[in-house]
Amino acid sequence: MKEKLSGMTLDELKAAAVACGLKPFVGAQLAGWLYGKRVRSWDRMVNISKAAREALAERYELGVSDPVGSAVSSDGTKKYLFRAAGENFIESVMIPDEDRRTLCVSSQAGCKMGCHFCMTGRQGFHGQLDAADILNQFTGIDEADALTNAVFMGMGEPLDNYDTVSRVLEILTAPWGFAWSPKRITLSTIGVLPALKRFLDGQRCHLAVSLHDPFPDERLSLMPAQKAWDIREVVSLIRQYDFSGQRRVSFEYTMFAGFNDDKRHADALIRLLRGLECRVNLIRFHQIPDFPYRCASDQAMEAFRDRLNNHQILCTIRSSRGEDILAACGMLAGQHSE
Repeated sequence: MKEKLSGMTLDELKAAAVACGLKPFVGAQLAGWLYGKRVRSWDRMVNISKAAREALAERYELGVSDPVGSAVSSDGTKKYLFRAAGENFIESVMIPDEDRRTLCVSSQAGCKMGCHFCMTGRQGFHGQLDAADILNQFTGIDEADALTNAVFMGMGEPLDNYDTVSRVLEILTAPWGFAWSPKRITLSTIGVLPALKRFLDGQRCHLAVSLHDPFPDERLSLMPAQKAWDIREVVSLIRQYDFSGQRRVSFEYTMFAGFNDDKRHADALIRLLRGLECRVNLIRFHQIPDFPYRCASDQAMEAFRDRLNNHQILCTIRSSRGEDILAACGMLAGQHSE
């Protein structure tokens, strides 16, 4: 099997060129075509000679592929289906909002975390995506040239595939790569502590933490990973870093009627986050099969939001997008039909 060029760093692309008997500057040209211009065929690389392209193609593949399906929501959200990680399928979602085009990116096929309210988590784990699989979600969609932001909130736990995700973040933000500002990227996690520290030490991208319940025993009933990585330890680690400047941290809180939507939970959340420069995003739960809870009422969500805001914790209710095509939070499952 040929090695993929997409997902290589600049130094690796230069080494790939040299391995084919070419000059190192050809590697820089490859980076410009793959990442700067997002081209998806050898023929488009017009400043690389045909002989050089043929030499490269004998040994390497570009590592790009077209989506195998798509669906468009009534609100303009578009979900794409890709084949990745062998014979598995993953989904990514493009969310339009005025002049913004945000890509919700998958980092794994399935997920090991097993959150009971998430369709991805309930399907189990099927494989890690490589860097080319992740970058292909950026370059393979119709809106590739119009993307303004990215959120690693699709299928999988990004910090459970962090070596690969960190490589992708380098390519997205490097001058020789996509040249995006880290401020355009948010990584979401349930709080995988060892990798979370690596992310906080090594990246300037925004962080979103899936919290969902401030009481450890209740959170454990929703999220088995709470047993390994207690949310109190996660917040304690985050407090060691500065979020008063360019980098932001937010906490995602899915609202379940009669379970985590009352004053007791709001007050516990206030105690957990007091003094931390952060935002809480309240998320409407989207019903999935064989899960007993329902979404909290608008009235309960608004009261919860107001209580946090009145205690100096910025809190908003996130708009729900793409529910009619199973593209909203917690609904991605890589579903396909041959």
